[in-house]
Amino acid sequence: MAIVGEPGVILIDCVSTPAVRLAKAGLALEDVNDLILTHFHPDHVSGVPLLLMNMWIMGRRKSMRVYGLHHCLKRLEDMMGSYHWENWPGFFPVAFHRLPETERVLVLENDDIRILSSPVRHLVPTIGIRIESKEDGPTIVYSSDTEPCPSAIRLAAGADVLLHEATGASVGHSSARQAGEVARQAEVGRLLLIHYSPFEPGETLLAEAGESFQGELALAQDFMRLSLARA
Repeated sequence: MAIVGEPGVILIDCVSTPAVRLAKAGLALEDVNDLILTHFHPDHVSGVPLLLMNMWIMGRRKSMRVYGLHHCLKRLEDMMGSYHWENWPGFFPVAFHRLPETERVLVLENDDIRILSSPVRHLVPTIGIRIESKEDGPTIVYSSDTEPCPSAIRLAAGADVLLHEATGASVGHSSARQAGEVARQAEVGRLLLIHYSPFEPGETLLAEAGESFQGELALAQDFMRLSLARA
């Protein structure tokens, strides 16, 4: 996920080949200044080494800020250590910001937005993310990977848009029906299902979520855009 604003680009999690995907989205690699990692699982952090290496190869000099729980950042440092990044000549500074595992933590803010985090319930320590506009724009919440839990409901309370995972009902994950229940209890305006199986028909997922949530429903898609400004 990329949050695009006047101060630059903020990434939430980083997988695949980030330089290629950023270019496809029309975003410049050099504009990325902040990276928020929700938890240390490969489908959320595996692209970080490539991101940092590509930035270094392109001659980046300005610092990069990385935010996350200690559990995640410690393992990220270990992973980068296995690549001996301390020996990369002229490597730019990377500042790690360890977030406390408590609710409604201020992660960062700029002139446009405020980003908060709260712990959710997954297989490893994980945070959900709340993005609030400072100019009376919509609030967008990303659950990350989680089973239904009170902290996720509180984080999403009153949000205009909730992106909630719909992997399936299991330990550390949620079904589409459970995502709809979280959206209903949090009284959000719109629910977008994310992190769902590509093998399950979208119509089925939406129907399941609609059993518990009567608001606007859709499937999140790669490269879709959400505005942080009121229409």
